[in-house]
Amino acid sequence: MNPWTMGLHRVDTCVLLIHLSLQVVWSWDKVVFLNPPDEPVSGYPLRVAYSCDKPTLVQLECIVSFDTGKTSMVLQRNWNCEPGPTRVHTLILRLPDWLVYKPDWAVPVSQWVHTAMLRASLRDHGSTFSHGTSFAQRAVAVLQTAPPLSRPLKQHRLCLDWRIQMLTKTTAMPKCPSEQVTAHLLSSIYASAGENYGVMRTLQPYNSEVLEHLRLKAVSFPWCALSMWMFLTQYCQQRYCGLLYHIDSSSDYATPTLFLTDTGQVHIQMHGGSAVSSAFLCAFQMPLGQWCRLHMELRGRKVDVTMVCLDGEQKSVYFAQHIFTHHVELNDTDGYVVIGGSQYANGIKGYYGPMVYYRNQIPPLTTSEEVLVPGSISKTNLTGWLQSCHNLQSELRVKTSQYLQDRRRIESETSSFPEICMGAYCQWRLRLPRPVPQCGSWEHPSVPRRRHALQLSKSLASKQGGGELDLAAVGQALYSLSVRLLDQGRNTEVVAKILPLLLQAGCLGNNQALHTASVIYRSGLGVCLQPDKALQLSLLGAQRNSRLALLHLGHLYHLGESGITPDLDLAYAYYSHIAKQTSSDRLKPSPQQTYVESVYLNNEEVLRLQTNENHDLFHWLKLQARNGAADAEQAVARMLFWGQQGVSPDIHTAVKHYERGAVRLEDPTSMYDYAIVLLLGHGVQKDIPRAVMFLKKSAEQGFTPALNALGWYYERFEKEYELAVQLWEQADAQGSPDAAMNLGVMYAQGLYPGQPADQFKAYQYYQKSAQRGHVDGAIQLANVWTMGLRGHIQRRPANAVLWAKWAAEHNGYLGMNLRKALNSYFKGNMLMSLLYYLMVAESGYATAQFNAAYLCEHNTGGFLSPAYAAQCMRRYYNLTIRSQDPDPYALIRMGDLLSEGHKGRRDVAAAADMYKQAALRGDPQGWYSLGLLVQAEQKVPLPVLAQLGLAELYVADSSVLLSVLYHRCRDSNGTADSYLPCSLALFSAYMQSLQRDCTETFTLTGSVALAVVAPPILLLVLRSLRGRGSLHL
Repeated sequence: MNPWTMGLHRVDTCVLLIHLSLQVVWSWDKVVFLNPPDEPVSGYPLRVAYSCDKPTLVQLECIVSFDTGKTSMVLQRNWNCEPGPTRVHTLILRLPDWLVYKPDWAVPVSQWVHTAMLRASLRDHGSTFSHGTSFAQRAVAVLQTAPPLSRPLKQHRLCLDWRIQMLTKTTAMPKCPSEQVTAHLLSSIYASAGENYGVMRTLQPYNSEVLEHLRLKAVSFPWCALSMWMFLTQYCQQRYCGLLYHIDSSSDYATPTLFLTDTGQVHIQMHGGSAVSSAFLCAFQMPLGQWCRLHMELRGRKVDVTMVCLDGEQKSVYFAQHIFTHHVELNDTDGYVVIGGSQYANGIKGYYGPMVYYRNQIPPLTTSEEVLVPGSISKTNLTGWLQSCHNLQSELRVKTSQYLQDRRRIESETSSFPEICMGAYCQWRLRLPRPVPQCGSWEHPSVPRRRHALQLSKSLASKQGGGELDLAAVGQALYSLSVRLLDQGRNTEVVAKILPLLLQAGCLGNNQALHTASVIYRSGLGVCLQPDKALQLSLLGAQRNSRLALLHLGHLYHLGESGITPDLDLAYAYYSHIAKQTSSDRLKPSPQQTYVESVYLNNEEVLRLQTNENHDLFHWLKLQARNGAADAEQAVARMLFWGQQGVSPDIHTAVKHYERGAVRLEDPTSMYDYAIVLLLGHGVQKDIPRAVMFLKKSAEQGFTPALNALGWYYERFEKEYELAVQLWEQADAQGSPDAAMNLGVMYAQGLYPGQPADQFKAYQYYQKSAQRGHVDGAIQLANVWTMGLRGHIQRRPANAVLWAKWAAEHNGYLGMNLRKALNSYFKGNMLMSLLYYLMVAESGYATAQFNAAYLCEHNTGGFLSPAYAAQCMRRYYNLTIRSQDPDPYALIRMGDLLSEGHKGRRDVAAAADMYKQAALRGDPQGWYSLGLLVQAEQKVPLPVLAQLGLAELYVADSSVLLSVLYHRCRDSNGTADSYLPCSLALFSAYMQSLQRDCTETFTLTGSVALAVVAPPILLLVLRSLRGRGSLHL
């Protein structure tokens, strides 16, 4: 053995002996709870065992954390500890009443507590506790807390003072509860496309016995008023359109019911006893293009109606009065009220403004001069927009018409110098020998920003052969021009330049332009934020049935943003509209639609699977399909039919692949798909007998969807309900969402053989279908929850909104915008990619919100200003984490932003909560980020640790908490990407702990021990690392 090895061996031996001797010394320090209580109990005899190696202080504390994130410490007792054997100290716990008991006359407040624990620790005399304080020994016992009203009542031993006794016997001064005396049925503007969708409201009985008595007494003699604002863009296409109507619990019309006729007259209907109803028509006609306030007062059998319409600064007033021959009944808590359309009637084409229902009261009479326009109407300024659009359309028509006339005249002349209108500069350049005639009024230069619109109008009119100008075609051309200019731009400066083109295209009926401009104003991309302008454009688009505008308004009133109060019933009206359109759109595939794919830009694996018609991956799949691979045949057909994974929709080619898989390969999936397109006639001539043949073959091979489709055929074409139900029951047992949906319809319509109509049974099948991922099942389930089911289900507007939103987000037009965004991303055009993602993000789709934030965060090529990039990233990550299932990366980034602070404000508690949510979703970065907070000497809130199952570590040393966090980081998943950094962080935590322990050791052994022990410890660590040899950087 050489001298170096022998010396190293002796040093190791010394270090080992020192370590063992220190263990013996440190083993004298001990503190343990012998009988800790399970819950907070006052007067409990607690036994504590303790020992120490030097005179110290034993301190017992109760640590309490609240739901607000704050923590409180209550000192219980402390006593001295002298060196010697283990002793047991018994003390009586005296916990505060607000922690132990429910509130009463002597305990006025009982606090809500998140977590409570007892802690006993040994500390030096004179030391004070602060965060990061290290204790040699401690004991912790977690107490299970109960809600305040679930705690025991304190048995007071003192007699009450006479004054207190009198106060407890005296009834407290009553406080008037908040009553819905004036019901605001609609506080903002609702855009109606004239279809059977609307806003549903319910009213509750009064809490006050007096008011409720008066309401019930007035049922047979109503005394109330109703005020509503409306804006008509077109008269009803049917005989009646719904304004506001009351549906009772028997699904009959009740008092009041107001319709608008196809001639613009108001139809008012009242219901009396014994199923007697009658109505009258107001003599006046509601004008188009004006905001009108309809005010109706009901006094028993007498009805007074006043309508005030605004035309600029002019006000027109109309009156009507009617007395019914029968008595009128009004029970406003029975059933519900509908604003707009429903299954009973379509809504108007236009807008519903604020509506107020005065229950059991009539407001003071106001003159026409005193009628004030609501703020929601004046801010959106729809009339101003429509007037500007009318002016633009008139200018284009007049100038284009005159241009065509002049062109025909010029063409008929034989002169070599046709008499065309030119400016002075052109005259000078051409040096014409004869004067040019003066320009007509129609040829005067238009507004500079309308130059492109006029040029496109002239060009399209010339191509159409001089017929009537197609304004919609001009609008589409303007939108295409704006997109082309945006595509050529590489920063946000181009946005402000093309915005006038988008607004003009929107004026000419292009919904895509309206929504694009609305998103630009709401997001502030290249322009100043203008939420009121954005809302105006969204309302205009929704009134024209724009899918993305409907989604955006549903999202806006669901969450509430930009000063808009959340309104679940209004959000459901928009979501249900687009959800039902989604159901019908899926039956009508088109190149403008594609499958909605949730592709996150930070997921490299999914991005690599994206392809197109010219990509190698797609060609390889086609080759495999030609070689007889059924899976490849299915994949190619699916991509082409639905436009998945970046492939453009091509239904006719997709059908050929379905046919080849069905006929040549006899693949059950392809046979089913081919049968469906034959049944519906998508991309091929309808052939029902052949479709049934393939369905039977597919079903014989055990393909569950084929069983459902056969049931649909027998129910729809053969009317064999028993056979259809038998097939659906079989498919439902195998988990078919379509079969569950069909069985629900059979029960709802009373078509189930041998069973009466059963709405609750139908609801159960709808719920099963929706949970399996069926869009129509979700729509029906949402409809049940928004209305309730008498005797079975209460109204659940929040649940109804979530299911309708989920169904709406499967719309193919939304999918097309997602596809355009991803294609632009692959091409490196980050501006267009961001714009398309913003168009979907503002509709509430979480994936688009995440991708918009991701693009702003990385800001590739600096196409965004740093200020906007930071604001955009914060806004859309914040929206992402508010979704039902947020992406862990968004939670991590939002936590980082909260931890770093914004405008000088940091929120470490909120950041820790973000990291916690990511950790609970299996993301190791969540554990790692929590560890970084601890390393930065930030206190992790007790509620966060409790939800992670680490409540006992709240009072532990930071190194212990660090090691646990990094252990979980390392073990949270099996990927090497997280294992190495988490292992290094864990090693770093061990090294810090070792350094601290060595420091304490050197304090005990003196400076000589430091000189002897430090080098061997370093050598031991190095030898350990050399021995492992598995950590590579």
